[in-house]
Amino acid sequence: MDQIPESLRQLLPPDRFQASDSALRAFQSDGLTVFAVQPKAIVVPRSTDEAIEVVRWCHQNDVPFVARGSGTSLSGGSLPHADGIVLALNRLNRIIELDLKNRRARVEPGVINAQLTAAVEHAGLYYAPDPSSQQVCTLGGNIAFNSGGAHCLKYGMTSNHILGMTMVLADGQLVNVGSSSGQVTGPDLLGLMVGSEGLLGVALDITVKLLPRPESFHTVLAGYRTLHEAGEAVGTIIASGLLPAAIEIMDQLSMQAATAAVGATYPQNVDAVLIVELDGSAETVRAERRVLDQLLATSGATEVLVAADAEQRASIWKGRKSVFSAVGRLSPDFIVQDGVVPRSQLGYALQRIQEMSDQAGIPVANVFHAGDGNLHPLIMFDGRQPGQLERAEALAADIVGLCIELGGSITGEHGVGMEKRQFLGQMFSGASLDCMQRLRVACDRREIANRGKMFPSAEADALGMVGLHPLEQAGVASRM
Repeated sequence: MDQIPESLRQLLPPDRFQASDSALRAFQSDGLTVFAVQPKAIVVPRSTDEAIEVVRWCHQNDVPFVARGSGTSLSGGSLPHADGIVLALNRLNRIIELDLKNRRARVEPGVINAQLTAAVEHAGLYYAPDPSSQQVCTLGGNIAFNSGGAHCLKYGMTSNHILGMTMVLADGQLVNVGSSSGQVTGPDLLGLMVGSEGLLGVALDITVKLLPRPESFHTVLAGYRTLHEAGEAVGTIIASGLLPAAIEIMDQLSMQAATAAVGATYPQNVDAVLIVELDGSAETVRAERRVLDQLLATSGATEVLVAADAEQRASIWKGRKSVFSAVGRLSPDFIVQDGVVPRSQLGYALQRIQEMSDQAGIPVANVFHAGDGNLHPLIMFDGRQPGQLERAEALAADIVGLCIELGGSITGEHGVGMEKRQFLGQMFSGASLDCMQRLRVACDRREIANRGKMFPSAEADALGMVGLHPLEQAGVASRM
C-alpha cells in the first residue's frame, strides 16, 4: 500500500485498494497478453459516487487511469499505465431497474453481458449484442469498444442498443448523453461516446434496449471443400436479399480446436463450415428457410446439417463461441486480429490470408462474422521460441494491411487499443486524426483517461513498448 498516495487512500475505505504484487500482476494485461504493464495500484469502487471521487482525484493529481471490467479486450485496450491506476468496475454490477413494459433496463458498467439476458428471459426478452466472451465480459467494456457478436449482422452493434448513459468525464464532470426514450436532438454525443475506448470518460449508469426473443429459429451448418467457396456462399446469400440473424465461418483449425475443447462435431473432409441462422416469427422463418435451402444447395456445400431442436442449436453455437479460448489447445500463444473487408472481397481475402500464412510458416485459424466481413484470424505461435512473436506480429500487420488495401477497416469490434495504433494513419487523413484528438482533449485536456491508446502519436514509452517484449520486461511468461 506504500505506493498509493495518502490523499487517495483517504477517499475510500481500505478494502477498495489493492497494490500487492499478486494483484498488480493479475491486472497487468488484458486478453492481449503480449502487452503487460503493472500499474501503481488497483482501485475497486463499490458505488458510482466512489468511482467519481477517484476520477476527480486523478484529474487533480494528473494521474493516468484506465477503467476496466473483466479485461477481455483483445487489442490491449485496457492495458494499465505504468504511472497510473486501474479503476476496476466489476463491483458496480447492479441491474438498477428493469422496465419490461418499455423493454429497457438501467444497469451499472460491471454487469456481465449474459447476466442481463438471464435477468429478463422470464419476460421473453433478451439483450441482443452477443460477443463470444458474453459469459464474462461487462457492458461497460462492450460500450467502450462497441462490441458486436455473431448476431450483429441483423441486430447491429452495441451502439444500436444503448439508449442513454450518465458518464463521468476525465475531469470529474458528470454528463448525460442520449435519453431513455431513444429520441434526442442536437449532435449525437451518445454515438461519439460508444466505441471511444475509454478515452472520453467512463459510463456509470447505462440505459439499454431489450428485444423480444424471436418466436422461431432455423440454424444450419454447411460444409465446404475450401474457405474460398464458403466465403463466396456468404456473398450469394446476402445478394439474394435474405438477412439472416447470423452468418459465421470456421476453418479446419478452428473446428479442430472446438472439437477438442467442447466436443463439437463437424462434417468430414471439409476445409470450412458456414453457420447460418434465421430467426423471427414462425411464418417468416418458414419462408426464409425455403430461400436459404435453395441458396445452399447451389453454393457448393458438400453437406448441410440442420439443428433439429434448441439443444442442437446451442451445441452449434457453443462450438463457434469456444474457438478463441479453444485455440489455446493447439498453440501456446496466439494473436487475434479483427480487420474488416467488403463482403465482395471475402473469398479473396481468405485466400490471401492462407497464402500469407503458408509463406510465413505460421498457422492461422480463421473464424469470423462472415455476414459483415469481420475477419478473426488467430495467428498461432510459441512465445518461448526466439523470434516467433515478432514473426507473428509481422503476419498480423500484413493482414491488417490487406484489409486496408481492400477498402475495409483495421478493426470491426476489438478496437484500436495498443495493438493497431500504427495503422490508424493509414485509414484516416492527418486532418481527421487531428479532429479526433481535439475531441479527445475537449473531454480530457490532461489526457489521463486510458493514456497512450489509439492515437499513433500517443505516449508509448511509459507503457514499456520499446525494446524487449513487454512480458519479458515484466518477467513473466507470455502464455494465453
